[in-house]
Amino acid sequence: MGLQINIDNGGTLTDICIMADDTVKKTKVLTTPYDLSKCFFEGLTKASGVLYGAPDVKRLLEEVDLIRYSTTQGTNAICERKGPRLGLILDGAAHDLPSRLAAHDADVFEALVGDRIVFLDAATVTGEAADVEVVKAINRLTAMGANRLVVSFDGADFRAVEDRFRLIALRKYPRHLLGAVPILYGSDITSDVDGERRTWTALINSFLHPSMEAFLYNAENRLRAYRTKNPLLIFRNDGDASRVAKTIAIKTYSSGPRGGMEGVKTFSRRYGFTDTVSIDVGGTTTDIGQYSNGTVAEVRRGHVEGISVSFPLCEVLSAGAGGSSIFKVVDGRVVIGPESVGAVPGPACFGRGGREATITDASLLCGLFDPTSYFGGGMGLDADRAAAAVTANVATPLGVGLDDALLRMEFAYEEKIAAELHRFTKISDETVMLAFGGAGPLNACGVAEKAGIRRVAIPQMAAVFSAYGIGSCDISQRYAVTLDDAAAVGATLDALKVKAARDMFAEGCTEGTYTLEARLVADFGDGRTETVMLGDQPELPPAFKGARSVELELKAVRSLREGAEKAAAFAPKSSATPHARRNVLIRDRGRIDVPVYRLADLAEGAFASGPAILEEDYFTCRVPQGWQFVISNAGDILLSRED
Repeated sequence: MGLQINIDNGGTLTDICIMADDTVKKTKVLTTPYDLSKCFFEGLTKASGVLYGAPDVKRLLEEVDLIRYSTTQGTNAICERKGPRLGLILDGAAHDLPSRLAAHDADVFEALVGDRIVFLDAATVTGEAADVEVVKAINRLTAMGANRLVVSFDGADFRAVEDRFRLIALRKYPRHLLGAVPILYGSDITSDVDGERRTWTALINSFLHPSMEAFLYNAENRLRAYRTKNPLLIFRNDGDASRVAKTIAIKTYSSGPRGGMEGVKTFSRRYGFTDTVSIDVGGTTTDIGQYSNGTVAEVRRGHVEGISVSFPLCEVLSAGAGGSSIFKVVDGRVVIGPESVGAVPGPACFGRGGREATITDASLLCGLFDPTSYFGGGMGLDADRAAAAVTANVATPLGVGLDDALLRMEFAYEEKIAAELHRFTKISDETVMLAFGGAGPLNACGVAEKAGIRRVAIPQMAAVFSAYGIGSCDISQRYAVTLDDAAAVGATLDALKVKAARDMFAEGCTEGTYTLEARLVADFGDGRTETVMLGDQPELPPAFKGARSVELELKAVRSLREGAEKAAAFAPKSSATPHARRNVLIRDRGRIDVPVYRLADLAEGAFASGPAILEEDYFTCRVPQGWQFVISNAGDILLSRED
């Protein structure tokens, strides 16, 4: 393995994982949401310092073989409803479509589209009055405040109608004019015959596109200036990667969490876990997934905030609670999220102008963090600002003291994540909870207790686990075409292979360096689908002829994955030696001194019981009373409830 840099961009922190030969190193920088390219290059600069002993980004970019990038920006944008105002043009025969779209998630539909909807009859678009009516529709939506439009027609000929609309729009609003309005057509994204899925897919892609495009092309252009050997690779939510120009915005949605799930898969196989639920806690969200039966859950028609879309997605739930999520008191009860202070202004204790109360502030005040060593010693924390935020936003509205408010915040945080775990996953006596992300290990045992889980695993690379997980991805391109003619399987497949050859060449992959895999998927319209792999003689199976629709799917893959993961185990051998002691607020016991263990100082098999603190440069783990930890021969952590 040559030199690889994996970057996972979160709402608050950006994680960098450096893989060189058999060593793995890590670092972090604060996310700069106003300019993502800034934290991207700050991360590369800091990574060069970790690698060479002093910052030398020019040398790093000359020597690096691969740079992979994943992000939670799309997830956060949907969660926080931050993005452009969309206008929607629909088929006049589908007046009930808005209500059907809103039925998927009324809040998201209102935030993205609201009442910015215009209906046009397909016959009008293809008729003599088309020019006038198309212009009127576009002008009406822009006058209502839409700054991006989505066009989605229905019926068997929806592609032809959208193509006709496109010709008129380009003629009346040439793209070189400043007044041109970005328009996305549902048929550009997918040939899915389900109008609801196709429209939602186009809406979400259009919503995410501007911010992702601006950042990614800017980052790629800056990398070119350093003459990097290979283009920036974007890790997608299907588990593979491709260059910026060959990636669409919706494929970046939840790509960071999907990187974490790739890590969950590898970690579970390493230790022989058969049932693993994961919590990836960042600054804005907690991403929840599950590994069972040897793989992570993925569905052919994935879900974004519960909304069905046309592409395959790993089943990951993004709950609006993270290290920078805002606590408030509602009807005498402490609630958290989904609003977040992000990295700017950040939690109050960061001293960057934040005045809201977060779990980061509460953890500092509880004594879990050392203000001088937090974030690898690169960021001092201000306890006075944290106390002011918690007092003003939680303690005073509740009429309680500061310590009581801190315990209630902790309980509300753990209770919310535990409830989401039960809602989204299946928990059994064999379930192990894998906790990662910068804030994942912090309250992992508390979450596990409330969820009825007795074992918690924390990877040594927990703080950058999603960045670590994307290091095993391949380069791929995927295609799906709905067959209009059952006899055209061979010709359609040949056309897709030509397209795949061109796209993979653009990825730097010549013929013979990648593999092709084709299949037919029949949808019978009753929730039942059937799949058959295509061989040398592509033809439609007789059983597919009664299907509602048949899609031909092709995948081209250049494998980058390394060999099999080495097995590891947890076996207690000797008592761990504490590094220091810290005064910590403990429920029902008040503030007491507890031992602090540094992960870097602990040998294989070291173990100890709580209450205690286990910490590393970029994460802190509370070990409650009644729990014990042990270090594996790979440097990972297992916490278990003592009988």
